[in-house]
Parts: sequence; C-alpha cells; structure tokens
Amino acid sequence: MRLVVAECSVDYAGRLSAHLPPARRVLMLKADGSVLVHADGGSYKPLNWMSPPCSLTEEEPDEDQAAAGVRHVWRVRHAKTDDQLIIRIHDLVIDEDVELGVDPGLVKDGVEADLQRLLAEQIDLLGDGHSLVRREHMTAIGPVDILARDAGGAAVAVEIKRRGEIDGVEQLTRYLELMNRDPHLAPVSGVFAAQEIKPQARTLAEDRGIRCLVLDYDAMRGIEGGPARLF
Repeated sequence: MRLVVAECSVDYAGRLSAHLPPARRVLMLKADGSVLVHADGGSYKPLNWMSPPCSLTEEEPDEDQAAAGVRHVWRVRHAKTDDQLIIRIHDLVIDEDVELGVDPGLVKDGVEADLQRLLAEQIDLLGDGHSLVRREHMTAIGPVDILARDAGGAAVAVEIKRRGEIDGVEQLTRYLELMNRDPHLAPVSGVFAAQEIKPQARTLAEDRGIRCLVLDYDAMRGIEGGPARLF
C-alpha cells in the first residue's frame, strides 16, 4: 500500500462531478488498484475514491497549474467507465510504500456461539445448583440454546442473543410452549440471556415469567469486568 499525506485538491469527473478544494489529506493507493482520499474527520469513510479496476498515471502540471502551485497531477481512470479522479498535489508531506502482507480476514468475537459455549461452561451463572443438560436442545421448531436443570432438578431453557430484543423473547416463548407439553421435561422455566437486553424485551419477558440474564462477555472470558446479572 502507498500512503501519501499531501496538500491537494481533488476533482471527480464522470457520472457525477465533485470538487475538493486544496487541503491536507491522506491518499491511500491500495494493491487492488483502488485510490481513496481521506480527511482527519469523517470516521472511516473517504471523502472521495475510485474503486478497481482502475489505473493511475502521474502527469506533469500544465503552465496554469504550475503557476497555481501544483507540483504533481495524478489521474485515476476507471477501466469500465469514463469516470476519472484527478488529484492535484501542491505539497508532498509523506510518501511511503508499506508492505502489509496477506490479511487473514475478520474473525468475529462475541457471537452467539461463543456466548453459548461460555455459558455452558459457566452454567452456575444461571444460579447456584444449576447443571448443564445439553447445548442445542432440539424442539419441533428448532434448537433452544441451552437446556439446564436448577437446584431442584426442574428444567430450564435458555435462549442466548447478543442483543436481547422482543423477537428473542417471542422465540423463547414458543420453545417453552412446546417443551412444557413434554411430560419428561415439564415444568420448564425460561431464561433470556444477552449482552444487552432492551427495556421492551425485558418487560415482555418478565410479564411472561421469563428471567433475564445480562452476560458480561469479557468477564466470562476471564478479562476484568463485572459478573453476569440475573434479574
């Protein structure tokens, strides 16, 4: 990747036209051919860009451009359209090539499968005396995340979400209706567990006799944090 910090103006010409007056910006030229223009604000979104396939040519400024202080002209052309990104550089502050290597890709952390595994390993977060029966207990309409037993031996069905919303409560309610028809399981109580539980979902769950458990993912992984909260 080529990283450039420069005082520059930028014009986009093609299906639409856009102009950025001279200012100090970051120019990113990626190995896939894409060119992105970033400012210090705007979070991750570039001010302007050209997606691949495209090509970049560096030109000498004409007489008028040179008189205006332009030292370099970059013209980025898209291979499949007439779109062009024209960058006029007045002053180069940094110009470096950086070899990033092969990226392994994003590995998602804290997904529902991780929460389910950790809660199964720490089933006492449901309360003293609880024991795990199985993960992914199958019902006629799909698997409930965890089936456990409380200290008295009664069945407990646990539905786990990253964000606890009304849909999750409705899902657990349907599981409980089916499981409570099974004489080998009934009576079955429910626990709705999530990293964050919306107020409307909590109200609905409590109205249906379902307990709510807020999971602290970092604490469950052994990273400093508070314990899970059972309401």
